[in-house]
Amino acid sequence: MEQISDLIKQRITKLEELRNLGIDPFPRKFEVNEYASGIIEKFSGLSDFSEGQFVVRLAGRVISIREHGKTGFMNIADSTGNVQLYIRKDRVGEQKFDDIYKRLDIGDIVGVEGWIFKTRTGELTVFIEDFTLLAKSLRPLPEKWHGLKDKETRYRQRYVDLIVNPEVKNVFLIRTKVIQTIREFLNERGFLEVETPTLQPIYGGASARPFITHHNALGINLYLRIADELYLKRLIVGGIEKVYEICKDFRNEGMDRDHNPEFTMMELYQAYSDYQDIMALTEELVSYTVRKIHGSNVISYQGDEIDFTPPWKRIPMLEAIKESLGMDISQKSREELTGIASKYDIETGEHTTRGKIISLLFEALVEHNLVQPTFITDHPVEVSPLAKKKVDDPSLTERFEMFIGRLELGNAFSELNDPIDQRERFLDQAKQREAGDEEAQMMDEDFIRALEYGMPPTGGLGIGIDRLVMLLTDMPSLRDVILFPQMRPED
Repeated sequence: MEQISDLIKQRITKLEELRNLGIDPFPRKFEVNEYASGIIEKFSGLSDFSEGQFVVRLAGRVISIREHGKTGFMNIADSTGNVQLYIRKDRVGEQKFDDIYKRLDIGDIVGVEGWIFKTRTGELTVFIEDFTLLAKSLRPLPEKWHGLKDKETRYRQRYVDLIVNPEVKNVFLIRTKVIQTIREFLNERGFLEVETPTLQPIYGGASARPFITHHNALGINLYLRIADELYLKRLIVGGIEKVYEICKDFRNEGMDRDHNPEFTMMELYQAYSDYQDIMALTEELVSYTVRKIHGSNVISYQGDEIDFTPPWKRIPMLEAIKESLGMDISQKSREELTGIASKYDIETGEHTTRGKIISLLFEALVEHNLVQPTFITDHPVEVSPLAKKKVDDPSLTERFEMFIGRLELGNAFSELNDPIDQRERFLDQAKQREAGDEEAQMMDEDFIRALEYGMPPTGGLGIGIDRLVMLLTDMPSLRDVILFPQMRPED
């Protein structure tokens, strides 16, 4: 730390010297007409260059400097790559060379004008005719060969991570392409993208604890949304028959490799559809996105080869538990299920419902084994308060969750559109809340009122964008695909 502090002092001294020479170390503007990748693409195949033939103006961050008396080389990096520059004292002028060039440090940002040539070794280079210091860097970048390796520092200081680890930028370029591809797919199929409230007077649409804030003017508490489901279904009631939103959701929960309290979701709803229709749409959407990113339906994720080619495996939750447990639990009582759960150190309480225990058994015994794209269907009604009951077994619902690469990526229902049944489900959730379940859903009278006007049969889907990007970039943690993940406060 003392060494870094000394380097910062040295750079501040150079900053002050520049100002004393009448040089602004932070000017306002520089006109750019070329980028590093464009220079490589346009001129790499050429061999004959004459002085001043191809003039370019570019800017970037200095990543290396090599001085040779009255000449020097440096490399600068912009958003597309890096390129070598050559400088001569007799061409840029003694004052600029001595006053500015000799005070440059790695990390400084410069703008240059010059012409293209190739060195004796064949490296494409810009011969500098003029240059400008655009920003003086006061903090040294991490040491060149060791880079920025500490994970926590990388997440906290993503700006430095992006500078010194070029592969990180590619992850976020892919993230942008994933979101663009999803939009493209849905827009082409007639879905309308909308925006719904982030601040909600009643939170709902998922089982989670909210973040609470206070609106001074209204004198009421508001909640950061945990899902946008109930608002999107209000739009289905209003006659918007295909609707989606890509938005931030917020859940007041712990942080681990696949959980961040602020995350990105895509939710869509399609009228006159059920969960079987949504399964087909999901396969098509995800496999389309995979092909757009990788050019193939087959990718590698954390050592597993995953094939996204439809159709994907479909298996009811109780059947998946039976395969793992070697026992059919479909007719087991709550007490029997509690006993089975205890053998696997699954915590249950006095008020834990039978359906919740089944869900906990699935999470503990099955979820981590689901590598290939799989739809787990027919969830217990107690953990699916917004889904239609199955006609042949009202203890289960028309719901599926999507699992790929040992991750849960999506959740979908045949949406419950019976307002009387919905009210009863909300009342049951209220009982679970009173019994101590802090994640039980809230009663939403306005949503029930909307259903009372009539909502057509509807299928809905939510996909976690961050987890999907994890898969498509082979990253082990959400923090690797969120630019600024939530972190504990620094000391």
